[in-house]
Amino acid sequence: MTSSTMGPLNNLEQWDDFVKARYRTDRKKEEFRVFDESSPQVVKEFYKQNHALQTYEFAHAKKQEYGKLAKTKMGIWEAMDRLNALVDDSDPDTDLSQMEHNLQTAETIRKDGNPRWMILTGFIHDMGKVLCLFDEPQWAVVGDTFPTGCAWSGTIVFPQYFEANPDKKRPELQTACGVYSEHCGLDNVEMSWGHDEYLYHVTRPYLPEEAQYMIRYHSFYPAHREGAYRHLMSAKDEKLFDGVRAFNPYDLYSKSDVKPSLKDLKPFYEDLVAEFFPAQINW
Repeated sequence: MTSSTMGPLNNLEQWDDFVKARYRTDRKKEEFRVFDESSPQVVKEFYKQNHALQTYEFAHAKKQEYGKLAKTKMGIWEAMDRLNALVDDSDPDTDLSQMEHNLQTAETIRKDGNPRWMILTGFIHDMGKVLCLFDEPQWAVVGDTFPTGCAWSGTIVFPQYFEANPDKKRPELQTACGVYSEHCGLDNVEMSWGHDEYLYHVTRPYLPEEAQYMIRYHSFYPAHREGAYRHLMSAKDEKLFDGVRAFNPYDLYSKSDVKPSLKDLKPFYEDLVAEFFPAQINW
C-alpha cells in the first residue's frame, strides 16, 4: 500500500515530520484530538474529502457490499500483520503501527483488570482498516463517524466541510431525524462508512454485545464525547454507550511513543484470540 492510494498524503515523510514536531509524551488529555485551523494540512484535506463524499446513499451501498462478508477469508493475525503498512491520515496523535497502537490499547485495558473480552476488543478494535486492502480510500476507512440521512451535528469535526456534500441539497435529509424516526435506535441508522462499521459486521458472531458496541461506535465522537444524536438512540443504545465511553479513554489516551514488545506479548494474545475466534473468518 502506498500513500497515493490511501488519502491526501503526499508522502509518509510529511506525516512523520508533523508527528515529530508535535508529539510529546507528557501531553495533557485536552491536547489530544485538536481539530482546528492549527491541524496539519493532511488532516484537514482528509476531512474535506470525508465530509464531501460520505453521503447517505454511499454509506448504504457500502454496508450492502461489505455486509455480505464475501471479500476473503483470513485469520486475525494475518489481518493484523497486513495492517502494519497503514498510516492513518485522520489521526493527529500517533505514528505507531496499527499493531503497536492496538497492543497499547489492549495492554492498558488489561492492566486495569478488565475482562478478557474487553482486552480482546482493544486488541482488534482498529482491524477494520483492512478495508484499504480492498482499495478503499482512507476517507472511507478512518476518521470520526456520524449518521448519514439526517442533519449533521455541529459537534462533528470540521462541520463546515459538509457544504460540499450533495446531501446538503436534499431537504429531506437536513432535518434532525431525516429519514429516521425519533429514538429509532442506532442499528437502524446508516452511519458513515468506515472501519468501525465493517469490523462490527465481521466480528459480531464471536463477541458479546458490549464489545460489538465498542467496535462499532468507538469513532462516533459526536455521540459518546459530545452527547449528540441522542434523539436517534434507543434505551438499549443509551445503556450500551456507557461501555463505549468507558472504552474510549483506552483507545485515545493510551497512545504513547513507547512501543510495546510484540515478541513478549504475543503468547498471551495468541491464546486470547484463539479463545474467541476460529483460525479463519469471513471478511
